[in-house]
Amino acid sequence: MTSILGRAMESGTAVAPTTGPGTGPGSGRPGGSAPGAPTAPVRRKRKRPSGWHFVLAPIALLFVIPFFQMFMASVSPAAELISYPPPFIPSRIDFGGFVGLFTTTDILHWLLNTVIVASTAIASHLVLCSLAGYGFARLKFQGRTFGIFLIIATIMIPTQLLMIPTYILFARLGLIDGLGAAIVPWLASAFGIFLMRQFFLSLPSDLEEAGTIDGANRWQVFWHIVLPLARPALATLAIFTLLGSWNDLVWPLIAINDNDAFTLQLGLANFQSTRRTQWELLMAGNVVATLPLILFFLVAQKQFVATMTLSGMKG
Repeated sequence: MTSILGRAMESGTAVAPTTGPGTGPGSGRPGGSAPGAPTAPVRRKRKRPSGWHFVLAPIALLFVIPFFQMFMASVSPAAELISYPPPFIPSRIDFGGFVGLFTTTDILHWLLNTVIVASTAIASHLVLCSLAGYGFARLKFQGRTFGIFLIIATIMIPTQLLMIPTYILFARLGLIDGLGAAIVPWLASAFGIFLMRQFFLSLPSDLEEAGTIDGANRWQVFWHIVLPLARPALATLAIFTLLGSWNDLVWPLIAINDNDAFTLQLGLANFQSTRRTQWELLMAGNVVATLPLILFFLVAQKQFVATMTLSGMKG
């Protein structure tokens, strides 16, 4: 007991007495505290930084520097952007790039088109990929293993090989030069189906069996039991879908020629030409295009980490 008190005094932690009035059987007060006596505040121990923090902090700084430089370039005078070497810190803050971006371009219309494409892609991915992933994880049917391997194999096909057949198909369907050309390829993906399948496999089947015993059918089990537990996986899938659909440039560059259907990345690409690049508009547009992605990731980062941990636990 003396050694315990000594260590507690050295660490500055208060120790409640274990004997005294009100202690013993029948007192009804755990720890022996007298009625009306003030309770000692519980101090939470601060987590000490581990050695990994000293390793990961410089690596995180390397990833932050390009974003910081992009923001500094967006508020730099146009003359300094074309100088060599361009200054890392501008001599003065100039918001002329943002003013020109919102007054001389259709940035708001491009942003609206991109939001429509990204939100539709996220909604369709969450619905279709979760249904397909649950079917491959829990439903038993002939050809299930072959089907999932076939879906995974499509990930290894280079995108460039599919562009010409996809363009011919979309041209026959009348989807060229419209937002449909940018939306349809993002309705579902093999990666999304595989991610949701892996997460559903990591969930214990006892919960579904309990729901079945209570009289729930397969759809009710999926909607009321399985899907609420899959929120981390759904958040991760939403992040990946947002990143892919928001930053997609190659396919819209091929399939969309109408200015009214331009997405944000396609519109920003017009600032670059063979003779002149409008760096002040391009950097300001990159800030506008990057900021929503950073905010979305900060909101869903906990679910993202949880899914990356659970999805690889079971194959």
